[in-house]
Amino acid sequence: MHITDAFDSGNIDVLDAAQPDQIRLEIRKDNGSDFYQWFHFRVTGAAGTPLSMAIENAGGAAYLEGWPDYRACASYDRETWFRVDTRYENGVLTLHHTPQADTVWFAYFAPYSMERHLDLIAWAQGHADVQLEVIGNTLDGQSMDLLTVGEPSAGKRTLWVTARQHPGETMAEWWMEGFLGRLLDDQDPVARVLRDKAVFHIVPNMNPDGSKRGHLRTNAKGVNLNREWDKASQENSPEVFHVLNRMRETGIDLALDIHGDEALPYNFIAGGEGAPNFDAKGQALLDGYKSALCVASPDFQTAHGYDVDAPGTADLSICTNYLANEFRCLAMTLEMPFKDNADLPDAEYGWSPERCRKLGAANLDPMLALVDRLR
Repeated sequence: MHITDAFDSGNIDVLDAAQPDQIRLEIRKDNGSDFYQWFHFRVTGAAGTPLSMAIENAGGAAYLEGWPDYRACASYDRETWFRVDTRYENGVLTLHHTPQADTVWFAYFAPYSMERHLDLIAWAQGHADVQLEVIGNTLDGQSMDLLTVGEPSAGKRTLWVTARQHPGETMAEWWMEGFLGRLLDDQDPVARVLRDKAVFHIVPNMNPDGSKRGHLRTNAKGVNLNREWDKASQENSPEVFHVLNRMRETGIDLALDIHGDEALPYNFIAGGEGAPNFDAKGQALLDGYKSALCVASPDFQTAHGYDVDAPGTADLSICTNYLANEFRCLAMTLEMPFKDNADLPDAEYGWSPERCRKLGAANLDPMLALVDRLR
């Protein structure tokens, strides 16, 4: 039996793998930080053998509330990811599975590799309305890719969509596949009308370094990008620095930042209600977007989510709060679960890449419903 994490987004340390029913593992911390929770590893040579894999440092992970009722993801082909029996007790997360093939991959959520990211942007640039450019480099020298859909003109709105500031939240880039797939579908009437009314600036992956390194929450330097928006710098957070500079060039009418939540088994939106410049119009737009998305997708709901900040108390280092305040635009954070959607559970797959894609596609409907009201 062989266990490895020596690949894109891999993360696991093997303490002991002498016995398949007593495998001892640990998750590595994000470089330069104390965050950890993302794991991704491969087991080979155990077909038909019951495995018991104990992640012994799970009790020190970033979000302990993410472990109860959680089930790990597994795949034989790295395309279809199913859930496996997972238990959290006394600070140890234990995965139980009997592989049906020679090699099986396990992960915190279905991984989204940098190679797949490159495939996504290469596919998108094939559309006549899409421009692909590199707006800067990360600390590890990777490209910050920006897709621009459409040409600015008088009366057109400016919409920004960003994903994966936290690299372990891979559901965000799966969401992007669905969003881009529908937005660039010339047979979809909603997409066609939206592209007539708005220019889209899309960053499918805000954190390439953390993604490749197998981080949960930070970039190569251990910096949480979603706490950098009021102080972004080339030294610590070039990813935010370059995107924010471009945002200031284009302006923003709507900003949607895509994330995943470890604990809550729901899809929900957090707005910028606590930003000093948030006003009644902003509240009406936020409420309108959430209502329209509820109609577009039964996977979305508004009963569960984060507590709303009191007026004027928002943390402006967070993307949504900062953009709502500086640009006085409709700014939102869309959160998806690592676990499942408790309103529509799926015992075999949980919340999955396919459901992420469908929710991404569904967001075109509230965008169309509100686009004319954004100014």
